[in-house]
Amino acid sequence: MDPIRIAVVGLGKIARDQHLPAIAGNATFSLAATVSPHDAGLDGIPHFASLDELLEQGPAIDAVSLCTPPQVRYDLATQALKRGVHVFLEKPPGATLSEVVALRDRADKIGVSLFAAWHSRFAAGVAPARAWLAERTIEKVSIVWREDVRVWHPGQAWIWEPGGLGVFDPGINALSILTHILHRPVFLTNATLSIPANRAAPIAADMHFRDTAGAEIHMDLDWRQTGPQSWDIVVETDAGTLKLSSGGAVLALPSGTEHNEDLEYPGLYARFANLIRGGRSDVDIDPLRLVADAFLRGRRVSVEPFID
Repeated sequence: MDPIRIAVVGLGKIARDQHLPAIAGNATFSLAATVSPHDAGLDGIPHFASLDELLEQGPAIDAVSLCTPPQVRYDLATQALKRGVHVFLEKPPGATLSEVVALRDRADKIGVSLFAAWHSRFAAGVAPARAWLAERTIEKVSIVWREDVRVWHPGQAWIWEPGGLGVFDPGINALSILTHILHRPVFLTNATLSIPANRAAPIAADMHFRDTAGAEIHMDLDWRQTGPQSWDIVVETDAGTLKLSSGGAVLALPSGTEHNEDLEYPGLYARFANLIRGGRSDVDIDPLRLVADAFLRGRRVSVEPFID
């Protein structure tokens, strides 16, 4: 079969670090173009200042990967879907739940694939953790997701604006794992959001959830951590404790610890190719719904200003 001709829209850190190498390593795809008003693009690859310019004047494409900030993603996805182009949405899939649902419905009506890509679900330890937990009773869950925003998002003002999610930009990765490995629905019971006095989005959050069987879940998010970073999920069960660390790359079970090669983005693109070839979409909004619930129900406290 001919390769899927794909364009990458947005050439920031995540696109260059993850998307472009994953596309280059997957023979199912062919990089047809890049789009960014702020970047000169790649040598030998057609580059355009806007998606509209690409769609009107550029080479034919079958799919796009939207690696832009979430606040502008709806309009870009709509443009692509109107042309019958398959769409890969970097996480979070949008700035609001409603717009993601609208995109899902549009894709279904047109008959093209829409993929809300939760990359942390493809970390090496997540699938075996899900399988192990399927046969256990969950008693308690603890999540500690702490990192240094200056390392991972230097100078990215959009992330502090409404729709940028603040600390939930990394925190939603933990929620994407949580909602995938637990086999019962999870809902928020209370939250405290710490918001810098000079910003619109939280820099930290303390959150409590419960699953429908009553298991308590605590989540500690913070963007002010320096030194070693913490991306850990600990699940206590009737058969012992499971721990996912390093963002899901390392799995520790009562029987031992597994360290496997972490291939998140290659896994995402393999999944996207299968969706396109099978004429299907994958648009899970559960992680984004939990973040929306935190903003809906969480108590806001003002903390010291954040200066990048």
